[in-house]
Amino acid sequence: MRKITYKMNRLISISSNNDIPKELLDTPVGLLLQYHNLDRKFEEYTSAQMLIGMCMDNRKHLHMPENFAYIIRTGGANLRYSEFRVSYAIAVGGVHYIVLIGHNNCGMVNLLSRKVQFINGLVENAGWTKEEAEDHFYHFEPIHEIGNEVEFVCSEAKRIRLRYPKITVVPMIYLVEDNKLYLVNE
Repeated sequence: MRKITYKMNRLISISSNNDIPKELLDTPVGLLLQYHNLDRKFEEYTSAQMLIGMCMDNRKHLHMPENFAYIIRTGGANLRYSEFRVSYAIAVGGVHYIVLIGHNNCGMVNLLSRKVQFINGLVENAGWTKEEAEDHFYHFEPIHEIGNEVEFVCSEAKRIRLRYPKITVVPMIYLVEDNKLYLVNE
């Protein structure tokens, strides 16, 4: 396993099947890593094998078969406000695996640095008043700020594990420079 220097050397590169931890290899998580990073030939699926929570960022695209996974895309891979959808995937969809995929250079990190752009964008693009846009930013920024991408996916994985103790939850990071998935060494 080769570790990539990014946020405290916590990312584990997956460039062969040998890099996938044995406990994940024969699971939907292992398959996702094989499909996306190792170009495994696609199999056909009639039902979702897992739930993927990932950022809404347009720079990320997963290489995987149709019907392989439920996907919830939300800023920073923050599933705090998508819990009913998570529960649905588990209860009705029957998934036993959740992968949380954050990515580097995420817009949900240091939101305060984008305050002026955010407010001006709502005024110019949405027709809001400056006061409406400011109120909106100050109300929602604290609950959408994720801080550090790696730390956030790890803390979100821990939170979801506590909520759904029989579900395997795995944090990952997508590096936009190479379009690869990396496991996070928790």
